[in-house]
Order: sequence, then structure tokens, then C-alpha cells
Amino acid sequence: MSPMARVRRELRFLRGLIRTLRRVNSIRPDSPRLVCDDLEAAVDAWRTRAAITLGRRTISYGELDEIANRYAHWAVEHGVRRGQTVALYMPTRVDYLPIWYGLSKVGVATALINNNLTGQPLAHCLEIARAAIAIVDGETAAPLLEANQALDRPMVVWTLGLAEGGELRDLTQALRSCSQLRPDRTIREGMTAKDTALFIFTSGTTGLPKAAKINHMRAQLYMRGFAAATDARKDDRIYVTLPLYHATGGLCGMGAALLNGGSVVLRQHFSASHFWSDITSEGCTMFVYIGELCRYLLNQAEQPGERTHKLRLAFGNGLRPEIWQAVQARFRLPHILEFYGSTEGNVSLFNLDGKAGAIGRVPFYLRRLFNVRLARFDVETETVVRGANGLGAEAAVGEVGECVGEIHPDARGAYSGYVDAAASEKKVLRNLFKSGDAWFATGDLMRQDADGYFYFVDRVGDTFRWKGENVSTSEVEQALARIPGIKEASVYGVKVGELDGRAGMASIVVDDGFDMGAFASEVDHALPAYARPVFVRLERAIATTGTFKHRKIDMVAEGFDPARVKRPVYVHDGDAYEPVTAETVDQITSGEMRV
Repeated sequence: MSPMARVRRELRFLRGLIRTLRRVNSIRPDSPRLVCDDLEAAVDAWRTRAAITLGRRTISYGELDEIANRYAHWAVEHGVRRGQTVALYMPTRVDYLPIWYGLSKVGVATALINNNLTGQPLAHCLEIARAAIAIVDGETAAPLLEANQALDRPMVVWTLGLAEGGELRDLTQALRSCSQLRPDRTIREGMTAKDTALFIFTSGTTGLPKAAKINHMRAQLYMRGFAAATDARKDDRIYVTLPLYHATGGLCGMGAALLNGGSVVLRQHFSASHFWSDITSEGCTMFVYIGELCRYLLNQAEQPGERTHKLRLAFGNGLRPEIWQAVQARFRLPHILEFYGSTEGNVSLFNLDGKAGAIGRVPFYLRRLFNVRLARFDVETETVVRGANGLGAEAAVGEVGECVGEIHPDARGAYSGYVDAAASEKKVLRNLFKSGDAWFATGDLMRQDADGYFYFVDRVGDTFRWKGENVSTSEVEQALARIPGIKEASVYGVKVGELDGRAGMASIVVDDGFDMGAFASEVDHALPAYARPVFVRLERAIATTGTFKHRKIDMVAEGFDPARVKRPVYVHDGDAYEPVTAETVDQITSGEMRV
């Protein structure tokens, strides 16, 4: 990189950093200013401007506030007390944010429940939310009523719109009699930013979801942080097709627009075939992504509007390095803002200058401003490495380590954790770098280069040992994605009889031109022997969570047994991939066939 290019990079990074720090520096845990105060200030500044659009319906900032106020008064009139929780179990709607915004005005927390959950996972989320009341609509009423029967303390269920069930109360009718004026602020007097505003649930990629406590301070960090990092303005229109029950769409995307006077354009469900027509017809200038969303767009045939839009920025997380430049070039995206963060954690990183493949940056001359470090890590034991004195050490430049965030009481270093105190404590590493310190363990393996850029490597537990070597599922997935005919790949380790470690297995989605023989040759060329997938299963689609993360837990459990896997399974026999049969399974597990 030339000296002038370095100067331009540093200036762009520092401008973004200073802009962001200025916006979040006043956030304090003991501050009486809550997230609803931030939103009320936005309403007062831009009351008549369009705030949220979904389909043919658009509401202004003033209307957003009036809807929220009705919910606030409804809660008070029906005995929902400050400090209690209401469960919100609905798909994306214009009034989704106004509901929790209104409840926060009277000190009530909202549990944002994934509307795709049903049965036992749904009952689990409702149980740990400890809500006395649930809000549903006609689409979600039936599964919630079924799950409600399994609860130790069934909830009172209110519904928006028509739904069958004698246990339902008509929320639409009740709201009509509620005032649209703001409730008296004395109702939340004495509350501070460390009080809980929301409960947001993890995706459940490795089991049942956990409820992360989002206090007002953390919600403000999400919303103000992205309002600043994106440099959004009042003429921006931000397209949000991610679910609003997770932080990326529901807080980061909404905050970027609404705290700057801009507009949010919602779509209830992501559609690759409608994405670009929505972007162009609505005049969107930004969109929020999850990495797999971008892969789905790349896998589509060329769409009208994908290169003739008004977009100036895409922001989100999980954009894989192997498709980054293809996404930016094909869709003519001027800038990509990748970030890193977890719902329950205290680590935030921004790639403010758009370095392809990086998830964020901490220049070494600014280390003291950030609470993030990489700790040396042992993949085999899945623990940080500690010396004879019991302390850990930082990973060297280029060395893979676990990302950890120092826990401070201040806003950026605070750690709220989960509802489950034991689960929260399990994520804390104490006496890590010095006696008395405490660090949040993200569970993410990364490496940092000499310029301070962070690169995601894998999740702890996804990296596995095979033939004495560490295999990163993420890096194998990236290699497979470059092979012709592969549309999507998910890699994980599976047990093979009594052999040490786990053998690599790849679930892949392929196009009509895919050739298994050519694939085997490409795998042999692209990957070292220990990292080549031993098993391959062909899928029509890979199961994902509501935020498009691969749900590997079921695939790991099914392994390579064709009696459990309903799609074709193949094993690498040293030269090629051959179909797995019941006889093959016996030969593999007995050791007759070496893998």
C-alpha cells in the first residue's frame, strides 16, 4: 500500500471512529436517559417525516410515537407494572418497534420471541422470559396458544387482528380507547440505563435459545452506534429484510435510520427474487445484511435493478471473505460496513474503512480505547492457554486466538449476559491477563494482522481436530465455495467409531452443472489432506435459523449414516467420493475401511 493510500485509509477510519465515539460517549449505566428518550427526541425533531414503510403502509415519526403511546397506556390500564415483561411473538410489522418502544416508556421490558419457533423451543423461550402477558397476531396466535398450555404459569394472550381461540383478548379493540398522548414521564422516574429494556434470544444453532438481557444502555449503544458508524442522514432510506426480533435488523438497522431522521423500508420475509425490485422501487440508499443473505443474492440470476440502484452503503455482519469482492463488484456497492458483535457480549468491532474480508479494526496506537483482545487458545481442549502462573497470554500477530472483551462497569465494557446467571458466569474468564481482571469469552476464534484488522476464523467447537491437525470449518467452507457447481456449503466434524478427533463432513447445495468427480479433484487441489471433507452429503437446502445461520446441530447428530440422512451421502475413499451404504458404514466404524 502506498503512503498516500495509507493516509487516506487512516483518515477514513478515524473519521468514522470519532463520529461513533461522539455519539455513544454520553451513554452511562446510571443515566436516567433511556432508549425511549432517544426515540422521543427523534420524534420531536422529525415528527412529520416518513419513519417506517411496509408494503403500502407508511407511518410518520409522529404516528410511530402515537402508536407507542397507546401501548404504553394499554399496559398501565391492564395492570402491567414497571419491571415486568411482555412477550412479543409476531412477524415483522409496521408497529413492531412502536410496541416495545411504547412499553419501555412505562418501564416494561419486552421479550422479542422468534416468530418461527413452535412447540417446545417456543415454550422454552416463553418460560425463561417470565412474561405474564403475550402479544400475538392472527398468524402467530395458534402456535403460542399451544405452547402456552405447556407453561407452569400460562400467560394472558392478547391478539392484533382476527384469530380463533376463546383464550384470546382483543388488543385491537382495547387500543382504541387508549390515549395517543405520551404517558407522564414520572411513571419511569428513578429508572436508569442499566434497567432491562428487551430480551433478545440467541439463534439456537447448537441447542435451545438463551435469553440475553438488553438493558437501555445496550440498546442505545446499538442504535446510536449504527446511527453514527453508517453516517446515515435524514434523506436515507434503509432496507431491512432481517427479522426485527434480533439486534441486527431490529436495533442496528432501525437505529441507523430513526435516530437520524431517515426512513426504514421493511419487508416481512427476505426474498432474493424481490430484493432488487424493492431496493429500486423504494429508492433505498442502504441495506442491512447477514452474510448468507449476500450469498443468496449472488446465487440468483442477474436481476433488473441490481446495478442501477441508489445504494451507497451495505452494513451488517458475516459477509464471508470469499464472496466479499464479488458482492461489491457485481452489485456496484460503493461501500460495505462490516461489524462484529454478539447479542449478549461486550465486544464491538467496525470495519470502518471497508477492508475486504475484515470484521473490524483496532490499530495498535489506539488499543487503550478498546476492550477487545485475542487470547491464546487450545483448540483440542477448547480453552484459553494458561501458563504455570495461571494467567493467559495474548495471541501474537497472525496467530489464531479467542476474542475476549474486558468487562468494565462503563457503557462499552459492560456485560449484561443472559437471564440464566449460571450461563452468564460460564462466559466470564477471570484472572486472565492479570490478577483480578474479568473478560467476556465470545467463543469466536480470530486472528489480527499487523495493521490491526481482525479476521473471523471459526466458532469455538466448530474448529475440530483430525489427524493431529486443527481444521477450521469456516476456512474449509470458504475453499469449497470457490469450487464450480457449489452454491452453498456447511462444514462440521462427525465422530467415526473409536477414532480420535472428528472427521470433516460437508453438506453442500449444488447447481445442475455439479460433477462429483471434478469436485473430488478440486478438493484435493484446494485443501491439505487433513482438511478435506471425508464425507459429503448433497442437500436441496441447508437448514438455517431466522438470521440465516447454518443450524449444524441436527446434521452433526445425523452423522454419515444413510439410515438417518435422507439425502445422498458420499465418503472419500482416497481417490474419489463414493456413495455410503449400510455396508460402508459398518466397514468404516469397524476400521475395515480407512478414512
